[in-house]
Amino acid sequence: MHSSYSLSKRLVSIPILAIQLLLIRSVSSLNLTNDYLNHKCLVSEGKYRTGGEYEENLNFLIRQVLTYDYPSGFIHISQGDVPNLVTIILQCRGDSYDSKCLSCFDTALSGLRKRCQRNKGGIVWYDQCFLFITSAKSPPGPRRNDYKNIFSMHNPKNMIEGTESFNKKTRDFLNELMVEANTPNRPNKNMYLYAAGEKRLGAKKLYALVQCAQDILDCKGCLARSIRELPKCCDGKQGARVLGTECNLRYEIYPFLRS
Repeated sequence: MHSSYSLSKRLVSIPILAIQLLLIRSVSSLNLTNDYLNHKCLVSEGKYRTGGEYEENLNFLIRQVLTYDYPSGFIHISQGDVPNLVTIILQCRGDSYDSKCLSCFDTALSGLRKRCQRNKGGIVWYDQCFLFITSAKSPPGPRRNDYKNIFSMHNPKNMIEGTESFNKKTRDFLNELMVEANTPNRPNKNMYLYAAGEKRLGAKKLYALVQCAQDILDCKGCLARSIRELPKCCDGKQGARVLGTECNLRYEIYPFLRS
């Protein structure tokens, strides 16, 4: 079964792109694809010269990334000084750590190079990870939430009945997951700032996840803001996502995560 996901114009600071996603073959099968979702070329950061110092720093970091094991599905590393500073931030989905994260990095890097050729900065989102490369100098410590690169996507299919109840229960469930994700001292420390689960809604089940990049200052604030955006983009939709470089959330009425 094929369906299409729609990008919402309400949140987008990124050019709208036509997206066709393979969502699910049957209700019982998982969507374990790693489809391209969206990208943004940071044109204000300019382009780098082939063979120059920026490219050398970029290639050095890529080699470093390829040596990581990704037990927490996250990396934030930098090399060089302005104007040849390079920073790579990679966050993989909570069920795509370890070797799956490295595979997603390969896919994301190839996709970003194709779409933002020689741009010093760019962001690309896939089902299982996002990759953020920038030359901008950032202050030390955790990244502050700036919400500059947020967008939403939704399944064009609507819930047929009980829309208001479905919307409320979905937001309530996402708020529960937000609290869980921000609970310290969880048994698996590598799952900090990530939570996923399922909830029975009458004859259907709701599946959802919330996740923050592990270097941001205010995960709870980021997720709360994303949940508040759902009524603007995705009321009554059978599935929706709000994504950015700081946090993301997703819900569906079918399973889409590895156990």
